[in-house]
Amino acid sequence: MTKHQAVSTCVIRSGKPIDRNSPTKNIHLTPWDLQLLTVDPIQKGLLFRKPNPQQHTELATSSEIINRLKTSLSDTLNFFPLLVGRLVASKNSDNTLSFFINCSNEGAEFTHATAPGLTVADIVKPTYVPKIVKSFFPLNGVRNYEGVCKPVLAVQVTELVDGFFIGCTVNHCVADGTSFWHFINSWSEISRTRSCNLTVNKPPVLERWFPRFTASPIHVTLPKEHLYDEFDPPLLEERVFHFSKKNIAQLKAKANSEFGTNQKTCISSLQAVLAHLWQSVIRCRSGINADENFSFKILIGARPRLQPPLPEGYFGNAVHFVNVTTTARELLQNNSGWAALQMNKVVAMQTHEEIMIFYQSWVKNPKIVKKSEVVTNSLIASSSPRFNVYANDFGWGRPIAVRSGAGNKHDGKMTIFSGVEEGSIDIEACLTPETLHAMGEDAKFMEAVTV
Repeated sequence: MTKHQAVSTCVIRSGKPIDRNSPTKNIHLTPWDLQLLTVDPIQKGLLFRKPNPQQHTELATSSEIINRLKTSLSDTLNFFPLLVGRLVASKNSDNTLSFFINCSNEGAEFTHATAPGLTVADIVKPTYVPKIVKSFFPLNGVRNYEGVCKPVLAVQVTELVDGFFIGCTVNHCVADGTSFWHFINSWSEISRTRSCNLTVNKPPVLERWFPRFTASPIHVTLPKEHLYDEFDPPLLEERVFHFSKKNIAQLKAKANSEFGTNQKTCISSLQAVLAHLWQSVIRCRSGINADENFSFKILIGARPRLQPPLPEGYFGNAVHFVNVTTTARELLQNNSGWAALQMNKVVAMQTHEEIMIFYQSWVKNPKIVKKSEVVTNSLIASSSPRFNVYANDFGWGRPIAVRSGAGNKHDGKMTIFSGVEEGSIDIEACLTPETLHAMGEDAKFMEAVTV
């Protein structure tokens, strides 16, 4: 398959002058941010068809589209000064480090690339996600702590024969999935409307949240084994499984009927889909010890669970992992409603009090996530079907697909997106080729998947 070729790379800065007296000039990181120092950034991208030059005369050429994106990105960064700053590591007297974001307007990286001969169909039609998609993202191989010298935000716009792919890499210490899509939604809004009176529908709240018991800045250590933590993953493939609104409703109804759930315990649509997926992965993996523990790690959003909730537009990380653990034997001897109920119980426990326990214990004993620690006998679900992905019209139409990059990929990584059709869900599953092939032949699983 054709390779991508870089055409140009430049730095995009905010056009707004730096306010050195602003309380958000230096933004200290919270436990939610700091725990991600040694893993990879967020990498998500959108695939668009090229605009029709008869309908969009001002976007008739590639250079006009690239210039529109550059200008609107600069305008958007006026509202998101963190994304044009850099991480700063400050050494403390006790030999620990404290990290903050310096909103210095050093700039975001913007790359224009081409993929000659590659079409939109070459990306969306194959059963497995083409390997070349990973090259559509900038800053591959960079860890979050490298934000002290690397851009916090990098964008690559790759031109295909009949489309464009906008790939974004954002330092995960600066933003979680909610904040990532908040930024993309704002950028597309500004690019689409080109308002002279520049504004965004939902201005970001830049100040980080620290409970009263937490002193800022937080002191952490970064052992060398964390900085150079590597693991040799097996050969992996990725496939997008599409669940229609109708099939999701059937999975949810089945899961709730199997366990007679009541008003206090109602299995959600996503829990029903993830349980269905989990059982198939375990059925299809070879060499599994039936009595060994397997976990499904789920990212839990803290914003609405805190009392009072975090303000709308809070820009940063506000998530933590929870583990749903069982043996392969238990998982396969029971139906999917049982598996979904295990998820439901763990998620329901994530109250304000539980979040405070996590927060306090982390401050007392900081634990930086190691890439090699999260891959043993586990699936990990990240992202959310609630993110507003398909409304991102930059001025020539909505995207036709969403894909993620190489960051934080391992055997068992499940990236959740909303589908193109309202109410549908896409799950981008990263697994060994053998497991993915077997899942494609798993009739019980595939009866809920729209091919």
